[in-house]
Amino acid sequence: MPNTKLFRFGYGIIILFLIILLGTKVRFIFRPIEVLFQTLFFPFLISGVLYYLLRPIVQFLQRRRVPKALSILLIYLLFIGIGTVLVLWIGPELQKQFKGLIDNFPALLDTLREKIVGLKENKWFSRFQQNDYLTLDTVTEKINAYLSTNVSDLGNKITNILGIITNIVTIAITVPFILFYLLKDGQGAPNGVLRFLPYLQATEAKKILKDMDTALSSYIQGQAIVSFIVGVMMYIGYLIIGIDYSLILATIAMLTNVIPFIGPFIAIIPALIIGFIASPFMAIKVVIVAVVVQQIDGNFSSPYIMGRKLDLHPLTIILLLLVAGSMAGLMGMILAVPFYAVLKVIVSHTYRLYRLHKDRETVIDIES
Repeated sequence: MPNTKLFRFGYGIIILFLIILLGTKVRFIFRPIEVLFQTLFFPFLISGVLYYLLRPIVQFLQRRRVPKALSILLIYLLFIGIGTVLVLWIGPELQKQFKGLIDNFPALLDTLREKIVGLKENKWFSRFQQNDYLTLDTVTEKINAYLSTNVSDLGNKITNILGIITNIVTIAITVPFILFYLLKDGQGAPNGVLRFLPYLQATEAKKILKDMDTALSSYIQGQAIVSFIVGVMMYIGYLIIGIDYSLILATIAMLTNVIPFIGPFIAIIPALIIGFIASPFMAIKVVIVAVVVQQIDGNFSSPYIMGRKLDLHPLTIILLLLVAGSMAGLMGMILAVPFYAVLKVIVSHTYRLYRLHKDRETVIDIES
């Protein structure tokens, strides 16, 4: 059998696929691991994000000679106080708007259908009726079918609310404990692993871990600040134009902004629907607010806060989001960029070590 590098690489791929195939045949062995991963994924994900957001504060307090454990407790008390203020200040308005949206949802749905029917009868849209593939009748039927299906499934979704609340409560209880130990001992874990490696490998592994840590921290911290600024600007803009449910829509814009490029388009969809229900002119004002905010963010907020720390081309990010969205939905789109940043660090260092190894072999061959 051929023994070239290409064939050895092919053998490795075949063996990997065989292992995966055998793993699918003995699912009962890997099922506990799958359940364990699903149970711990979100608590550790949220704790990891909070770790990178709060670590600079802990380091700042440590430089002021405050013990680490006391620093963490002070941060917890600070955020409990800030959370209480936000709940007392923003909570009633958010609850009022959310309750109003739930109560008015059937009426809003009927109004949206009437608006769509009105558009169908408008002469300006008659040109679409000449296209057999795209007519307003077809679009209207699809929208009505989608809305009717989701409304009919609403009862089934509500029946799962108890399980969702249970998961949220579990995460709310476990995250503070996980976060405390991450902030307290998070930097000691990599050092414990590096002790088992030879000196040269430990040095290179330390560089890889440091670059991974830098990439994740810069992305998470920068993205959180930028998303908060975008949410505040959207809220101010929505207040100026007087759209209903402005706080809810601004919160959606803040949360979806963590998805690069695509997030703003996702955020504007519910705002456009609410604005269009009020009047077509309100929908135009929503677009103007979104364009102004994105221009400010693209030219001022993101360049100064995020910079080019990840050094990723926009086309690369878009392709990543498309693939991750198809594979893992919204969560995949959120995690695609930081995961790629970490993978890029690992691959670049691995390739550099490979080239150094090859150059060292070449030098030895020449000397011999």
